[in-house]
Amino acid sequence: MSIEPMKKIRIGVVGTGHLGRYHIQKYRKIEECRVVGVADLVEENARKAADGCDCEVLTDYRGLLGKVDAVSIAVPTGVHHEVASLFLKAGVDVLLEKPISTTLAEADELIALAGAKRLVFQIGFVERFNPAVAALRTLMGTPLFIESHRLHPFFERGTDVDVILDLMVHDLDIILHFVRSPVSTVDAVGVSVLSDKVDIANARLTFASGCVANITASRVTGKIMQKIRFFGVEGYHAVDFYKRELVSLSRRNGAGGQIEITENPVEIKAADPLEEEIRSFVRAVADRTPPPVSGKEGRDALELALRINDAIVRNRERAPFLAGSPGEGRMQP
Repeated sequence: MSIEPMKKIRIGVVGTGHLGRYHIQKYRKIEECRVVGVADLVEENARKAADGCDCEVLTDYRGLLGKVDAVSIAVPTGVHHEVASLFLKAGVDVLLEKPISTTLAEADELIALAGAKRLVFQIGFVERFNPAVAALRTLMGTPLFIESHRLHPFFERGTDVDVILDLMVHDLDIILHFVRSPVSTVDAVGVSVLSDKVDIANARLTFASGCVANITASRVTGKIMQKIRFFGVEGYHAVDFYKRELVSLSRRNGAGGQIEITENPVEIKAADPLEEEIRSFVRAVADRTPPPVSGKEGRDALELALRINDAIVRNRERAPFLAGSPGEGRMQP
């Protein structure tokens, strides 16, 4: 009697820009998958991304319907809802790059569609899969103060949204993941520098637990910095997302009752965060289990990002010179 080979998950990738190309590469490394189609409005981009991959190349993502079991969606944020809703309505599992959408109403509809059909709906917060964050989970206590900096040089990609939805949202997701307490107050300031949207922002959050977070994001900085620091009664933890490093310190009672600061042993396993994210999605699809980053968590990060935007608007109303018009009163490169 012959054994029937395992049926592979048919994967489609929509959007072959910076991230979409990497999604294709990671799927091709996973034995349980087969990339059957790649879609992008620019055919040349799709063909380049699919080079060496025996799959269909499309300029209309709707052509993937009926041919795929699951899709990665890496298109501009403004069309997240349009593209994701089409696949969810068709019963296709979805990995949607962050942020989940531009409005809470859109996010709620996507979550409801996935829930009604019991589909896997995962949001692409890749920092959740950073090996330094994985190590931090074993050490984190109750944070009382958090400080994060996510600073990048300027790139045209991502400027369809402001820096809060482009970059800061990663840190908002990580902070919500570890604090697990409602946000009580939000204050923020933001400035447009090289685009017509906010390019530099700082937010100060106060949680019901008493924790305070100070968060800075910029996409007009000369060098990359992606760091977050957690302070608590039990110690201090500093993650460098870019270098995938973690420094963890704790206090203990030493000789004579003196308080000593010691460095905790940390084991960080070598891992590719995006590949881990893709593999987690594939496992959820194969096993029909909840994804590690749910649509609700994507909505929570979006809701907080929108609250920060509202706070920026309020501050601009108090200080109109911060608003300006495109190109007016801004720093020049």
